[in-house]
Amino acid sequence: MNELVETEMLLDDELLRYARQILLDGWDIDAQLRLKSSRIVIIGAGGLGCPASETLVRAGLGYVHLIDDDEIEASNLQRQTLFLPDDIGKPKALTAAQMLMRINPLITARGTVSRLSEDNAYELLDMATGKPDLLLDCTDNFATRDIINRISVRYQIPLLSASAIAMQGQLALFEPQLSTGCYHCVFGSVVLDAAADERTCANSGVLASTTAIMGNLQANAALQYLGLTKNPLKNKLLIWDGRQMQQRLMGYRKDTECPVCNSLS
Repeated sequence: MNELVETEMLLDDELLRYARQILLDGWDIDAQLRLKSSRIVIIGAGGLGCPASETLVRAGLGYVHLIDDDEIEASNLQRQTLFLPDDIGKPKALTAAQMLMRINPLITARGTVSRLSEDNAYELLDMATGKPDLLLDCTDNFATRDIINRISVRYQIPLLSASAIAMQGQLALFEPQLSTGCYHCVFGSVVLDAAADERTCANSGVLASTTAIMGNLQANAALQYLGLTKNPLKNKLLIWDGRQMQQRLMGYRKDTECPVCNSLS
């Protein structure tokens, strides 16, 4: 985590804005300072990226960088909460970043119109200035998630991966620096299944509340990880079923033959 935690203070405006949060048992000034000093990258500024980033900046996250190469469409407005009808046709990443800065001028938000790949990851993630504290995968297909996971493992950056489709969602927080397993350890066989990869929100549908709930569960996990240095999903996959209003945790183990993370452990 950024060493600014030891030297920065909260401004009067920040103390006022985050007062209800700082009053929480287990969340104090130090936690708020850790959050303020955190730098995250969100890949995907859509149904998950919008609610996740909004909750995080409202809570006082210091720096968020959104990466997305898509433009806003009318069909996005049903669930992508940072966009308005007048935004149709604009780049998602830039528009979301601008809205986040309006929501909380005390934070820094940046948008990049690009598609993250293993070839451009070092540049897009600003690795020259240091690793991000956390990657948030807010994309909607297995192939892209697999690429993000490989980047997470390669550069040893914690990865908080969420998915949402129809009335279901999943969430996991992988810590490659601890060699406890990666996205491929859990979903390896699915990642390689081309038919499964074709199932997205665009062709399968998604309820507006599904992305809102999963995005905020993602933000909840990120707040605990960044502010409290705690992984609430250690070796756990959270599975949410909106139709049945049920949520459960499923344990997983590192795959000792994983082609992604085993070679670096």
